[in-house]
Amino acid sequence: MPINFPNKPGLVIYLTAGDPSLAVTRDMAIAAIDAGADVIELGVPFSDPLADGPVIQRASERAVARGTRLADVLETCLDIRKLRPNAGIILFSYLNPVIRMGMQEFAKAAKAAGADGVLLTDMIVEEAAEYLDVMRANDLAPVFLAAPTSPDDRLGAIAEHSRGFVYAISRVGITGTQQTLASDARSLVERLRRCTKLPIALGFGVSNANHVAALGEFADAAVIGSAIVGLIEKTAPQDAPMAVAQFIERLRPVAAVPIAH
Repeated sequence: MPINFPNKPGLVIYLTAGDPSLAVTRDMAIAAIDAGADVIELGVPFSDPLADGPVIQRASERAVARGTRLADVLETCLDIRKLRPNAGIILFSYLNPVIRMGMQEFAKAAKAAGADGVLLTDMIVEEAAEYLDVMRANDLAPVFLAAPTSPDDRLGAIAEHSRGFVYAISRVGITGTQQTLASDARSLVERLRRCTKLPIALGFGVSNANHVAALGEFADAAVIGSAIVGLIEKTAPQDAPMAVAQFIERLRPVAAVPIAH
């Protein structure tokens, strides 16, 4: 089943679990949902986050240094689910922590924790047969990343095997805030539209209300990560939930602006 985005564009908000603490992560997630986030991407901190830029890398390093592990993130996921039963929650991880726990054990635990789906950044669709079987058996939505450089047959495979939504990345490279959206973001979404009826969320470089308004003309949801994590880094822990909520509240009411070419 697709994840519901009642507003267009929907908002998918990434948080690194355990930064600045697990309790604050829970409170920020609740604040984000109450401020209008449709989906929380709950990031599992990892010691070698190759797909992430410096902001999320630092957050991961801080959370790992505090001892945050996958089991802790699952407990936080359950806390969020109990407090906000109708929110969308996606577990965002690299493959290594999942392999260490065991794919079957992870999937069962993720389902028990109330997750709707899973995004493994370094799980490629061509090698995902076992993973897809385990996700299906536990009624979890696998979410895959689709890049502008992907050929049409690969986009078709990503669309075929994704559930919940398809995550389109606006540019090749690592995560991070940008001044403008990449010019090939719209064409990537249009190519994916020919392959799937699932919602398409656009991320990598989406960081402000102008971006959200612009991508709302062609995508179903905006994924915002580094801008949120960077804000958290600069904010006192006790003030972080309110700061996150205020940031999210400012994302929608802006007239659409053209995408940079």
